[in-house]
Amino acid sequence: MCLQAKLFAAVEERVLVIIFFFFCLLSLTETILYPEETQHCMDLYMMNCELLATCSALGYLEGETYHKEPDCLESVKDLIRYLRHEDDSRDIRQQLGAAQILQNDLLPIITQHGQDKPLFDACIRLMVNLTQPAILCFGKIPDDPAFRHHFLQVVSYLQAYKEAFASEKVFTVLSETLYSLLQLDWEQRHEEDNLLIERILLLVRNVLHVPADPYEEKNVDDDASVHDKLLWAIHMSGMDDLLKFLASAQSEQQWSMHVLEVISLMFREQTPELLVSAGQARSAQEKQKDSNELEALRQKELAEKHSRTMQRGTRHSRFRGSYVVQGLKSISEKDVIFHQGLHNFKNYSHDAGKATRRVPKRKQVAQDTKSQRRSVLNVRLFLREFCTDFLDNCYNRLMYLVKESLIREHAQQHDETYYLWALSFFMAFNRGNGCKAELVSETLSVRTFHFIEKNITNYYEMMLTDKKEATSWSRRMHLALKAYQELLLTVNEMDRSKDENIRQSANVIKSNIFYLMEYREIFLTLLRKFDEKMQPRSFLQDLVESTHLFLRMLERFCKGRNNLLVQKKKVKRKKQKNKSSSQTENTPEVLEETWAVVSEELRKSGFELSKTLTEGVVPFDAASEIPVTEQRTEAMIRVQDALFARTGPEALGLLRAAREVWPEGDVFGSTEVQPEEELELLKQILFAELPRPAHTEAAMDEDEEVEELEEEELESVRVSETEFNFLDFIKRFANPNIIRPYLLLLRSYASNTPHTNHCIVRMLHRVAVDLKMDALLFQLSVFYLFNKILTDPAAVAYKELVTFAKYILNRFFALAARNNKAFVELLFWKNVGAVREMTEGYRKEGEDAKKKVTWTPEEEEELRQLYEEHKDSGVPDIVETLLPLLMNTNRTRRQVVSQMVSMGLVDSVKDLKKEKKGTCIVLWTEDQEQELQMLFEEYKDSDDVLGNILKRLTAKHSRARVVDKILSLGLVSERRELYKKRRRNAPGKSIGMSEEDFFARVSGAPEEDAMDRDEEEDDYLEKDKDDSEEEREVVVRPVQSKKGRRRENAAERNVSVGAVVQDLRREGLSGPVLWLQNCLNRAADDREEDGVSHSMPLVPLTEDNEDAMENKSFQRLLYKIGIRPPADEQESFWRIPATLSIYQLRTMASSLNPPEESEVGGEGESESVVPVNLEAEQQDEGSDGQELRAQAIRALLLARQRKRTSADTKKDPSVEEESPESEAQSVGVGVGSKTPVKRSRVLDSDDERDDDSPSKVNEDTEHGDGSDEEARSAPAKRRRQRVLSDDEDEED
Repeated sequence: MCLQAKLFAAVEERVLVIIFFFFCLLSLTETILYPEETQHCMDLYMMNCELLATCSALGYLEGETYHKEPDCLESVKDLIRYLRHEDDSRDIRQQLGAAQILQNDLLPIITQHGQDKPLFDACIRLMVNLTQPAILCFGKIPDDPAFRHHFLQVVSYLQAYKEAFASEKVFTVLSETLYSLLQLDWEQRHEEDNLLIERILLLVRNVLHVPADPYEEKNVDDDASVHDKLLWAIHMSGMDDLLKFLASAQSEQQWSMHVLEVISLMFREQTPELLVSAGQARSAQEKQKDSNELEALRQKELAEKHSRTMQRGTRHSRFRGSYVVQGLKSISEKDVIFHQGLHNFKNYSHDAGKATRRVPKRKQVAQDTKSQRRSVLNVRLFLREFCTDFLDNCYNRLMYLVKESLIREHAQQHDETYYLWALSFFMAFNRGNGCKAELVSETLSVRTFHFIEKNITNYYEMMLTDKKEATSWSRRMHLALKAYQELLLTVNEMDRSKDENIRQSANVIKSNIFYLMEYREIFLTLLRKFDEKMQPRSFLQDLVESTHLFLRMLERFCKGRNNLLVQKKKVKRKKQKNKSSSQTENTPEVLEETWAVVSEELRKSGFELSKTLTEGVVPFDAASEIPVTEQRTEAMIRVQDALFARTGPEALGLLRAAREVWPEGDVFGSTEVQPEEELELLKQILFAELPRPAHTEAAMDEDEEVEELEEEELESVRVSETEFNFLDFIKRFANPNIIRPYLLLLRSYASNTPHTNHCIVRMLHRVAVDLKMDALLFQLSVFYLFNKILTDPAAVAYKELVTFAKYILNRFFALAARNNKAFVELLFWKNVGAVREMTEGYRKEGEDAKKKVTWTPEEEEELRQLYEEHKDSGVPDIVETLLPLLMNTNRTRRQVVSQMVSMGLVDSVKDLKKEKKGTCIVLWTEDQEQELQMLFEEYKDSDDVLGNILKRLTAKHSRARVVDKILSLGLVSERRELYKKRRRNAPGKSIGMSEEDFFARVSGAPEEDAMDRDEEEDDYLEKDKDDSEEEREVVVRPVQSKKGRRRENAAERNVSVGAVVQDLRREGLSGPVLWLQNCLNRAADDREEDGVSHSMPLVPLTEDNEDAMENKSFQRLLYKIGIRPPADEQESFWRIPATLSIYQLRTMASSLNPPEESEVGGEGESESVVPVNLEAEQQDEGSDGQELRAQAIRALLLARQRKRTSADTKKDPSVEEESPESEAQSVGVGVGSKTPVKRSRVLDSDDERDDDSPSKVNEDTEHGDGSDEEARSAPAKRRRQRVLSDDEDEED
């Protein structure tokens, strides 16, 4: 039994071992055959129990059919809840990704159970969360290794999701759902519908955002990748058409940013050039380009083969030999021994065999992360068709909406990068597909240039401040630079268009971007600030090509333009104050010398003081917070300071004044003190060490600091205009900091495109040849690069580089023959000054940079004689007088001034300083201020307040200074109150109408029209502006200041506007006149609609209008109708003043009509448009107008009669006043009958004509026919005298 039991036990044990090995083998076989399912089962066992139960409650997939569980909806909501509470490692997301919930459950649910709307919405919501980019889940790429592993795991799950979404069935369901939602009207949509639309767009965006797996997708070009499959599914489902509808529909503009994100991710790996050429036959130019590249590669290969052949001998040697390299020291003092063949010696280096040094991460060169590939042909054709339709129907509207949301800050952070990408991509596609400017007109403007330039500046500042995210900021700046480059390329392409209008539009854009300094300086700044540790090589390549394009456009724009004005900005910086003003120490010797001077001065004056020192000295500060009784110490210090300054009378006056204020204690001497005792007291005060308050200097420093802060706040940027010189602009590129990036890019000449190498060589050629600064390239690293190019076996393919390198080397060796220190200069980068010294000769130590100009004795004698002859001539600037009289006409003003000072003809350079116009400021005295106030009170109700004041001021001041003084005194609150008051057309004597104007109006004499009165005000403004420019030294429009602007004289002002318009039409300026008329009407409409008047600039957008604005005749018209020129250097355009009313604007606009229109359109004009000629209006007036005039005459004559009567009563009391009734009757006699308007006296009547004296009749008869002409041109004063004489006759 025991033996049998043992036998059975052994057999059982072996059977168990065999069974165990069998199961292990079976498990291993399953793992090998089905690794994904095995991993899935293992991950399921590792899942959280609750999470596993929830996933199991979703349903199950049987074949192609998915059976959902009853609690499917609740399970999806539970998964959403779990994701909301996951930890920092994103454990829930990882477990769901490992369990393939999205592939096996969620996608089948939405494809097979899409009719269940609550379940569909919940699944879409869960998938949006699961497909969220990993960078958003973790905030950034983690630095910790453990979290980095979790990050990469989440990315791998996202890549699996993307592959699962590459199904036409899935996108068909999404497209149909989105289509049904978009079919609903805006009123029928609920909030849940809008949320579902947004979630579908976000889901598509998340799936497209997933990066490709470089280890799994090792596809070559023209092969289908996962991204291509996804794009094809989008196309076959019709989702691309829905995206175009959302981009173009006006009612769906809230989805504009989502649509732009999806489109940008669709084209992430594409290039515009490849899409344009998709499906098209290759052009001859492309074929030629490819053949040239192949030929260059073939030549390079043949050259390398030939070089290898020449290096080897025809006979093989088994003995390599050893060679001594003379002149090359080894570690010891002996020469290097080379143990290899001679053909390998060129590769010898001391660094061979050494361990490479590890470069710190912060100093590593930035790498390019952008990947581009050529998709399969059908995908490229689909994308090409999409781009064409998008440009035709959607681009302008979508880019406008996105730009508005970015400006109003309605978008999320960094959303402007999608805008910049779309701008550069679609404009490049349009440029290659025929360049239709109207398709991209929304982004083809100066506003877009400004937007991109502002973003580039912001990205650069953030790249410097946010060091941790410098790489991201650098990529964003690269996007902005590409957009800027594409704008320039499109404008350059428009300049070659056959359409004249397109060429003019391109010319307007170029004139604006070349005018503003920000657009010219941007490339200089980016080149100067380039940092290869933060910015990749591709950024430098685009920057160099963009700079080349900009300079080529600018150079072509400058040709044929003599005076090109550009804007120039200069920061007005305050001068640093020298706070450390050292005071002279009061040593005993200095005090003794000071006392000797003061005592002698007092004794000579007999201790007698002038009246000002006796009465005007106050020894205390009445405004101080310290009481007067406690200010004795300060008074003593003031006396001591006066003694230090050696002003004895002032010190004595302060002493006596202090004695009167503080007599107690005889601190400042007794009241009966003798002069000698006062002298002794002053001496004691001088030598005494008085306690000076310590806070005085601190307070002064604090005040100075406050003043400096205020000056910094007021520090402004001076904007002026200057003539542009292209060569001067190129000189700014002659800088080592700008040349260095070009040479850095030239190092990779073999991998650069031919166009990039051409851009580099062209810039170096501008510096070396055009500017003659070839010595700037005399640097050892540059020569090492040139040697590499010249010895390159494929140097034939780089002819331009080889030619330029040989030119620079020839120039260097020619210079080295003259300057033996040129080889030492190769070790250093040189600035312009060092280059000049290297080529022209070095200065000796201690020698000034500028050579001293020598004068011969004859020239000195000539200068002395000329100075003696003209020093008393009274010329304002004697140096300018002497310069043309000198025999040597090459003398400069500086040389003549320094020679006159050295010869002793003048004491200092200040005596010959050139007077600047308007820099002499005359201060106002109290008497002058009182006089100004009296004159203002006297003439404040007159028509021309300022003119009357200027005529009667005793001390002459400029118009601008008088206006500023009136404002500072508070007499008026605004400048416009000092303008000439305009005369109104309403009948009767208004407040601003003088008596002469009133009588001229009543008598029917022709009155100046509103345009002439506006001209007077504009002339006044122009005078005010000229005077203010004389007071201040401001550089405004240098070109125009040379030519001068002649002010219109009185004869030109009287010419009617119609005549000027007619002359302009004869000159062919009908278009600009019509444009000006439209501007005036538009300004009137805007002011009528807004209710607010603002000055509006006249901005010419066409070349004809620009030429007209520079035409003198057209400027004369502008002056006549009241348009004012640029006020200062900050204004560039003429402006419609804010003071012009709507009535005046429309009147001016109607005056610009052609003569035939103004004659015919009398009845058709609106009521607001009134003819300028007032005679016709006066002829049509009825009896009501005559009665109003008669009442106005009665009121005026009654007032004048009262004044005359009151004056006579004061002189002679016996004279009795007439009653008002009699005065009214006397006046009424003359007004009773209606009078003719043309050339008739105002108060003529039949009775008065009968009462005329014979002498008067004879006088009229003697004048004859000339009396009519005299009546037409008689001034208002003469007509007033006639009225008064008639009045006196009636009284008699």
